[in-house]
Amino acid sequence: MSPNRPNRGGKPVASDNLYTVILGLAFCVVLATAAFVAFKCYLQYESIFKIP
Repeated sequence: MSPNRPNRGGKPVASDNLYTVILGLAFCVVLATAAFVAFKCYLQYESIFKIP
């Protein structure tokens, strides 16, 4: 066996976490928008989900 055999089964290392930051930021924006809409609906209609 050669001591210079290729390394297999190792965990891949992420070189940059930029996409994770963008995904987290987008999730926070969507969550904040949903909370804002629910709050405004509650203020105007005194209910978030009102069934007529």
